[in-house]
Amino acid sequence: MNFDQPIERRDTHCAKWDMMEKLYNVPREDGLAMWVADMEFKAADPIQRAVQEMHDHGVYGYFGDDAKYKSAIQWWMKNRHGWEIEPDWIFTTHGLVNGTAMCVDTYTEVGDAIVLFTPVYHAFAKVIKANNRTVTELPLALTDGRYTMDFSSYDALLTGKEKMLILCSPHNPGGRVWTKSELAQVAAFAKKHDLILVSDEIHCDLVFGGTTHIPMANIEGVSERLVMMNATTKTFNIAGSHSGNVIIPDADLRARFNARMMALGISANSFGVFMATAAYTPEGAEWVDACVSYLDGNRKLFDEAINAVPGLASMNLEATYLAWVDFSGTGMGADEFTRRVMQDAKIAVNAGPTFGLGGESFLRFNIAAPRAMVEDACQRMQRAFADLQ
Repeated sequence: MNFDQPIERRDTHCAKWDMMEKLYNVPREDGLAMWVADMEFKAADPIQRAVQEMHDHGVYGYFGDDAKYKSAIQWWMKNRHGWEIEPDWIFTTHGLVNGTAMCVDTYTEVGDAIVLFTPVYHAFAKVIKANNRTVTELPLALTDGRYTMDFSSYDALLTGKEKMLILCSPHNPGGRVWTKSELAQVAAFAKKHDLILVSDEIHCDLVFGGTTHIPMANIEGVSERLVMMNATTKTFNIAGSHSGNVIIPDADLRARFNARMMALGISANSFGVFMATAAYTPEGAEWVDACVSYLDGNRKLFDEAINAVPGLASMNLEATYLAWVDFSGTGMGADEFTRRVMQDAKIAVNAGPTFGLGGESFLRFNIAAPRAMVEDACQRMQRAFADLQ
């Protein structure tokens, strides 16, 4: 578990590094890729062994008999999150963007609206619009440097066309771990407006000390409208396996989802299933604990350096490895502070406006990298904004 080890990813068909120059005009030779949400770390040993065993066997056929795979998911959710599930609740999709698209396709119709608490993970809106649905944005309130939900204002923002609410828990970007009270308010809001509630909990294992992730499924009175989504991919840095869990407690919602899976001919990727089964083990848990501890060190280093620059504010992360930096204090327009980061510091990051309302003055930085790279990024940022210091 040497998280300090640098790993060269250029010229490996890596979206994060090999597409950086084309998409952001950040030079591949000396630029830093801090945009795509995957980590610069090798996967855990049990995952590596599972892939090696597949290689050694040499036959890559269709996957069958998923009992061990589903049992691993059950074990993980019970032991890591206090959530007990049944095997037949579990569907396997090709990642959770695919899972989100499946939910939109299954439970809504063309022209319906879907609620998002913004700013939020940009793929949600992209998938919603691609399915010819509309987005209803409910802006998060920025309170003492952290996001909160303002339910006193949300009823008036609905159009009457809403059929679904997608929650990001923990929140990306911003790193909030929602409290039990906040989750109960989300559940009550969904019930009041008769909304299917999709809870994307892909970052649920990457939570820092002092906070505890609560699965939405453990909130009372929500099961009849709830679709849960989580995955090994972010937790274990195996996003390329394109495997996600869609877990549905309610029998009617489950039957509808199963019908769409059958109609679209979707079945599991064997690589993703073998990797997930190997990940959700005690040995995998040890790797996650070590990874979170290392990320916590990166978080503290990054926040201290960024917050030392007048006008810049890095939001305190309770979860995720995605730092959300506010540049509004600089007085600069988005074009100027983005130019300084991308062209002067040569760091490829995600632009805040892609996350929806409230993201206009922000950029998102991926800090899941060897500490030396995070230190380099901090020094580049301090030089790019040296005139403010």
